[in-house]
Amino acid sequence: MDRLTPKQIEFVRAQPMFFVATAGAAGRVNVSPKGMDSLRVLDPHRVAWLNLTGSGNESAAHVAENGRMTLMFMSIGEQALILRIYGTARAVHARDDDWDELITLFPPMAGSRQVFELAIDEVTSSCGSGVPVMTVEADRGSIDLEPFWAAKTKEELDDYWRLKNTTSIDGYPTRLLAD
Repeated sequence: MDRLTPKQIEFVRAQPMFFVATAGAAGRVNVSPKGMDSLRVLDPHRVAWLNLTGSGNESAAHVAENGRMTLMFMSIGEQALILRIYGTARAVHARDDDWDELITLFPPMAGSRQVFELAIDEVTSSCGSGVPVMTVEADRGSIDLEPFWAAKTKEELDDYWRLKNTTSIDGYPTRLLAD
């Protein structure tokens, strides 16, 4: 199926975390867990997620090269289900024309780096029976990540981006800063 159904949208919105997978033509495959209030279903054919500053920026480098992205959601509760969204993504930065439109979909978060918009090519699901039932104790990003970046100045954030986020671990450009 090339779109999310209403039931799948409800499932996606209820999950406290998801995983992002990207890969370039060469180099490492990247899989990153994401949480906080950082994902929006724009319509049955598109989703967007806010990417906060971290130790790397692999997704941006891979998307700049080929756009391929997979999002995976897994039920941590009683209902066993794994949902994957495959598609073509683009990174939207603060310098881009549609940044203001997309960033307002999310609560203000220090360290906001880019918004990825994913055009859905395919949606698949599997049983998820091998995933343990878990509970969420706290949102670590709100406790640790966001306050860490909130304490930094714009200059400190820009310096960090230049040092850690302008190329991938394989040396590919992320296009985070103006080309």
